[in-house]
Amino acid sequence: MLSRPLLLVGVAFLANGFAAAAGGGVGLIQLPLLLFLGLPYPEALATHKVASVALGIGAGGRYWRSGILSRRFTVLILASGLPGVLLGALVVLAIPEAVIRVVLGVLTVGLGLYSVRRRELGQTAIARHRDPWGLAIGGLGLFAIGLLNGSVTSGTGLFCTLWLVRWFGLDYKSAVAYTLTLVGLAWNATGAATLGSFGQIRWSWLPWLIAGALAGSYAGAHVALGSSNRWIKRAFEVLTIGVGLRLLI
Repeated sequence: MLSRPLLLVGVAFLANGFAAAAGGGVGLIQLPLLLFLGLPYPEALATHKVASVALGIGAGGRYWRSGILSRRFTVLILASGLPGVLLGALVVLAIPEAVIRVVLGVLTVGLGLYSVRRRELGQTAIARHRDPWGLAIGGLGLFAIGLLNGSVTSGTGLFCTLWLVRWFGLDYKSAVAYTLTLVGLAWNATGAATLGSFGQIRWSWLPWLIAGALAGSYAGAHVALGSSNRWIKRAFEVLTIGVGLRLLI
């Protein structure tokens, strides 16, 4: 039987590797494990959020080196999403967990099915909605996704990936790079700091989770950069439908 440290490292590596390749969904594997190992939901959520910052460090470091990120979208995603993350983290304990999971599960499955039906979605970059009104509406969408990111943990990065593809016309590879770097690092760090100030964090588990997350996210980002948009799209669809069904079950 695997020891707990090895189990934590292995699961974090797999969860973050899949998330880095598909554009989110690390909580599909990692959070249920923490709950299965006996952590109460608030403690498991806060611990997972802290560990998820390593996803942004590992994947973000690889994507940043690739030169795929632009300053314009970096500023937009941070300025629009971080206030939503902070607000969501402040109200999470007031919302019934079962309600959050059902709503998010239905929406996440819908994301995957929508992407399956739109075969050419995200295969090539086509600039859209770059005027002031388009950027404002895009920012509101990112704020709403940030609100979900602060209050729940599974699948919200996938929302960000598809929003960047659908609204701004990014291809999947670029959208995943922004999501993993900015949502994985800045958004998750904000949520972790807020939740950590209210709830207990299992600090003794974090070194193992972070070690697996750093290695897995860097490996997943490396695979994604060398893959086609078609492959990344398929990984996104599998993960969104899987995340949604897991939330509903």
